[in-house]
Amino acid sequence: MRGATRILTAIVSVVLLGAGCNAEPPVALEQQTAIGPEGGSFRGLNAAGSTTLLVSGLEGATGSTIGPGRQLYVTEGAAGKISRVNPSTGDVTTFASGLPTSIIGIGGAIDVAFLDETAYVLVTLVGSDVGGGDVVGIYRVDGPSSFTIIADIGAYAASHPPSTPFDIPTGVQYALETYKGDFLVTDGHHNRVLHATLEGDISEFRTFGNIVPTGMDVSGNTVYMAQAGPTPHLPGDGKVVSFRSKSDAVTEIASGAPLNVDVEFGRGRTLFALSQGTWDGAFPGSPALPNTGALMEVDGDGTLTTVKEGLNLPTSMEIIGNTAYVVTLVGEIWQVDGISSPPFGVPH
Repeated sequence: MRGATRILTAIVSVVLLGAGCNAEPPVALEQQTAIGPEGGSFRGLNAAGSTTLLVSGLEGATGSTIGPGRQLYVTEGAAGKISRVNPSTGDVTTFASGLPTSIIGIGGAIDVAFLDETAYVLVTLVGSDVGGGDVVGIYRVDGPSSFTIIADIGAYAASHPPSTPFDIPTGVQYALETYKGDFLVTDGHHNRVLHATLEGDISEFRTFGNIVPTGMDVSGNTVYMAQAGPTPHLPGDGKVVSFRSKSDAVTEIASGAPLNVDVEFGRGRTLFALSQGTWDGAFPGSPALPNTGALMEVDGDGTLTTVKEGLNLPTSMEIIGNTAYVVTLVGEIWQVDGISSPPFGVPH
């Protein structure tokens, strides 16, 4: 595949390999050596407190959010559903089911967000360009198995192709975030962020070169975004950047997170990045090595400090208080306690 699309092939490969599970089982996190990813420092094995497996057995888990009742809501693309997880107990219940399921190992329901207590689901890689027959876009959850398509992102993408090379006309959307009563969507294949309204109007919010946008968080008018970087997925290309709606400027906040897939604010405006890990380098499109992912804290000087390493193919995270909940492609949610260390805050 062409350069601008290779990282998305890598994400697809990671899902397929993770689902097959011929990889070695996860190494106990407390037993990892105290060496942070290239370009970052390491805070120490016990600095983040305890790390606990909260949930296992999820099917194609990718995106997540914190919703009503301060519960975790996680998409399961292989099962076509959203699961609700009690972060205190790890109990899992089905919040909604009947969504389009993944066709090529990644896709279907890939992320979820709440707006005014209503859930909206981002669905990707289910169109005719990958052998499916469903709409790529944002679905509103009207009931446990009832949905309304509010934004046909696949149709927009096909009729407004990006300037960077691509192979999938409908794109590969990765993250959904609310923004001023509307939505922002990253497309890691088409290298852009889309803006979608509740009425279904879609436009380009920000367009990039070959940087592969992934996860987002929003603070006021500012969007903070993770970028995974192209092959060979060097740590320096795994960045956290920020931008605003009325400015063309893109500010680099930090770099050094190989295959960066998410960014989230924690307590006291501490910003965190989620690295999927070190690329194995076997061939363009091969995944990160198992158990090389890391939760990283963004320092005020633009560097990254490793909070917890040894994560096995993480895809997204949520933070409640001083605890991070990390979702992985192997169907797990890991609870990492005590993640923030003072002084807090990043420039914005």
